[in-house]
Amino acid sequence: MLEKTYSPKDIEARMAETWDKAEAFKAGRPDRAGAETYCIVIPPPNVTGSLHMGHALNNTLQDVLCRYERMRGKDVLWQPGTDHAGIATQLVVSRQLADKQIQMRDLGREKFLEKVWEWKAESGGTIVNQLKRLGASCDWSRERFTMDEGLSKAVIKVFVELHKGGLIYRDKRLVNWDPEFQSAISDLEVDSLEVKGNLWHFRYPLKDNPGEYIVVATTRPETMLGDTAVAVHPEDERYRHLIGKTVVLPLVGREILIVGDTYSDPEKGSGAVKITPAHDFNDFEVGKRHNLELINIFDASAVVNENAPEAYRGLGRFDARKKVVADLEELGLVEKIEPHTHMVPHAQRGGAVVEPWLTEQWYVDAATLAKPALEAVRKGETRFVPERFAGDYFRWLENIQPWCISRQLWWGHQIPAWYAEDGEIFVAADEAGAQMLADKHFGRAGVRLTRDPDVLDTWFSSGLWPFSTLGWPDETAELKRFYPTSTLVTGFDIIFFWVARMMMLGLHFMKEKPFSDVVIHGLVRDDKGRKMSKTLGNVVDPLGLIDEFGADALRFALVAQASQGSDVKFARSRVEGYRNFATKLWNAARFTEVNECRRVAGFDPARVETTLAKWIVGETAKAVAETEAAIQSYKYNEAAGAAYRFVWNIFCDWFLELAKPVFNGADETAKAEVRAATAWTLDQILALLHPFMPFITEELWTVTGEEGPARTGVLALSRWPELKGLESAEAEAEIGWLVDTISAIRSVRAEMNVAPGAQVPLVLAGVSAQTAERAARHHDLLARLARLSEVTPADAAPKGSVQIVVRGETLALPLAGIVDVSAERVRLTKALKEAEGDIARCDGKLGNANFMARAAEDVIDEQREKRAEAAERKARIETAIGRLADLG
Repeated sequence: MLEKTYSPKDIEARMAETWDKAEAFKAGRPDRAGAETYCIVIPPPNVTGSLHMGHALNNTLQDVLCRYERMRGKDVLWQPGTDHAGIATQLVVSRQLADKQIQMRDLGREKFLEKVWEWKAESGGTIVNQLKRLGASCDWSRERFTMDEGLSKAVIKVFVELHKGGLIYRDKRLVNWDPEFQSAISDLEVDSLEVKGNLWHFRYPLKDNPGEYIVVATTRPETMLGDTAVAVHPEDERYRHLIGKTVVLPLVGREILIVGDTYSDPEKGSGAVKITPAHDFNDFEVGKRHNLELINIFDASAVVNENAPEAYRGLGRFDARKKVVADLEELGLVEKIEPHTHMVPHAQRGGAVVEPWLTEQWYVDAATLAKPALEAVRKGETRFVPERFAGDYFRWLENIQPWCISRQLWWGHQIPAWYAEDGEIFVAADEAGAQMLADKHFGRAGVRLTRDPDVLDTWFSSGLWPFSTLGWPDETAELKRFYPTSTLVTGFDIIFFWVARMMMLGLHFMKEKPFSDVVIHGLVRDDKGRKMSKTLGNVVDPLGLIDEFGADALRFALVAQASQGSDVKFARSRVEGYRNFATKLWNAARFTEVNECRRVAGFDPARVETTLAKWIVGETAKAVAETEAAIQSYKYNEAAGAAYRFVWNIFCDWFLELAKPVFNGADETAKAEVRAATAWTLDQILALLHPFMPFITEELWTVTGEEGPARTGVLALSRWPELKGLESAEAEAEIGWLVDTISAIRSVRAEMNVAPGAQVPLVLAGVSAQTAERAARHHDLLARLARLSEVTPADAAPKGSVQIVVRGETLALPLAGIVDVSAERVRLTKALKEAEGDIARCDGKLGNANFMARAAEDVIDEQREKRAEAAERKARIETAIGRLADLG
């Protein structure tokens, strides 16, 4: 017996326990030994993380696919795990130690790593437990961690083999350097923040004519101490004659060349730019093209080093900036200073201003690895959904740079490289292997070696995720069965950082693509389209929403808005709305229970005879087909929409309402069949909704299974409905006409402002005999649900009536005398003017070139949505005004 009130908090933990006992999510179940496989690897969340809305969206979308494919009878592996998150984890633990007045460096590497593992044991499972609360149906028995023994073995093997093949090497290049954390960081760990600064214009005197200057503009005066050239555009008439000449670098005295390079934009600043190859990524490329010297003027802490004049050594970069400007002003070499707002890179963790810094690091020859990865997508072996994201993938991989994989951290996979005293490098799987290589190289035993202290970029280990989690490099049964995986679901922001690297490494080591489909989703933004951030105060806690409304409501709210590749505009009200949807389903199940709608053994939906039962069976079949087609096309919002419309509109609002007279009637045969059909339909609904709303559907499946034929197992492992061929054209024509007629009458009543309690007549104007018979058969339902006083036939619509067309035939509502025509005309005219005003305001903005150029995309989209709503409103009002004319 169902409880009177739906309470998600009372059922979620119980259903999770039910799934655990049934081992519902376990891959490789004996009963599916010969089944087709389906595998998704979870984008491993940081072990330091807590569930945020992005996680909630990403994992809900994956779960929809996994639950759907599991119900189709496939052997599903949703591989879970977490990422060791090098920088984030080291920062968390070092800060915790600092709170206890313990400094990481004082502890030493070995003791510090012990503390990290202790922290991981105590707190590292937080996000896993939160994913379980969301309903994620991963095979939790197979949970992996990027630093566990098996994955570490895979990482070492990949490094050694790539190095052996010449695809990993050491090089001196520019990196994103965090001077506070003292490590190279990836682009994804850098946030570009808008900063109000200055654009300084400096005069650099020509060597041959010290009285003549070329003016350069810069936002970073301090780096001029490392300048090795000035660049001008080769077609810039102002400077073309200076190309090849030299200037004397102020404060330093170094002679530097003026080069012609298209990097210089004649429209920006002075049109001449100082080139500091060791401290700017663009300048580094200019330096390569012109074979310029690279002069590094900072140490690892961004303090000016010995490569700069003595007066600046030992100054921090921002103090050096002030002194450089002051000294140039004293020399009369500052042309002007302009306020200038620009983007400055900051470390995501810690907030330090990132320094482009010249340093020796380990690199992967990404350009070579990218070739097969590009080809696989071009050939269609792996496809992006939506397809437009393949363009981003191509663009990144076609212009790929060497991948810096070393990080100056302690937490992570330590690089398997050892150095002899003369700097010779030996790469091996372990120290013993490196010792053998060194002894052989030097021709003597016991060569002294020192291991590289750096660790690998976190993305290096996560790039192996699709095959390392399955046991590689060992030839495991899971690897053979589940690789390549089926689908990857991820955000567009890590196509390059993660997707591309999995493609490159998977194809290189497995000789096969890691997945067939890459499904890309957008960000979860607030209801105004803004990115969620602590600064804006618009961050939404998904766990708080689960506590208040239940996991099912949150999941459905996310899926219902997950249009392919588009951002989700999230509003709390939507979660509340879908909690109401869950309540509607619960109440519908209670209604069927009260009306003794029990499952019947051997019920065959194809053999029902009553028109109402035939109709709901056919509508169920249509809903299942529509939902399934959308899921298979990764059109999540369309799948959710199809299921929602069927459950709320067709089943709850129409079928159960139309079934009430049958339940209360005297025809026992019809009553028995409609009851059985109702129970059968509810079962199909539970299966249909299960991928989206697993908790409530599993609970209802359990409780409704207490009577009637015994259930064979949990809903999560039941079969997805297969209902082809069950649609009845005859039943749809009959019941569909009834639904359309009542809907049309209700619409006119609302448009014409007819009082809810007023009963109005309906005239069948020259309709066919078949329609007249239908109206007669369903007279009581028409009268009750459309609030009609009478239904009468006539050759034509009477004067003073509103005419509506239902399925090609005319019905008339004589409303003269019921509707106050004059008052309605005034009301509608006012409403029309308001709608036209709203349209005009939107058109004014959308037609304004300045607005379109400056407004954010979400603001423009909002205006377009407002205009569409106003246009729709205007059309409805115009229809109502036209109908008023019919009333005289």
